[in-house]
Amino acid sequence: VAIDVLLAFLRPGYSLLYNAESDYGRGSWYWVMDINFLLRCALSLAIAAALYRAARPGGGIRAGLALLVTWAICSGLLAFFADNPKGTPVTASGIVHIILALIAFTAITVGTIVTSASLMPDPIWRPAAPVLLAISIAGALAYLLLGTASKHHHAPGGLYERIFLGLVLLWIAVAAIAIIRRTRVPQPE
Repeated sequence: VAIDVLLAFLRPGYSLLYNAESDYGRGSWYWVMDINFLLRCALSLAIAAALYRAARPGGGIRAGLALLVTWAICSGLLAFFADNPKGTPVTASGIVHIILALIAFTAITVGTIVTSASLMPDPIWRPAAPVLLAISIAGALAYLLLGTASKHHHAPGGLYERIFLGLVLLWIAVAAIAIIRRTRVPQPE
């Protein structure tokens, strides 16, 4: 979040409402956005590993975590493929960027819902699982809004993307807090 705020000040010519976050990956200060992608990858891999250790094993958890790892890897790869901001020539790098972003956004949308739903029956996760599920559903709605914005030139796609990414980060934060609280509670042997 801090990097996104920093980029908004470093690149004031980009609109928070209309430009995609990835547009910061071109031109001056591109490396700051690359760091953002790589940090997002690392943070996402860390929460996937923590959830793997903290959650009861099951098919839903494994599928959800696989999707979280897919999101993480694709997010990290975005650092190596600059996008094509609106009005610029289409490049091979930009095409790869769009494909990776589509895979990443879809994976995290489905992955957070599947993971949250898989945690619901576990009594230890009962306080956090409904919150995680609500955040993931809100994220899915933001993802759908982002998809509709791509079809309308004047839709605030940048805003929808930032809401979506904010909800993903919120989901990760709530999951991390739940894991910390869970590990402090004595587990029955």
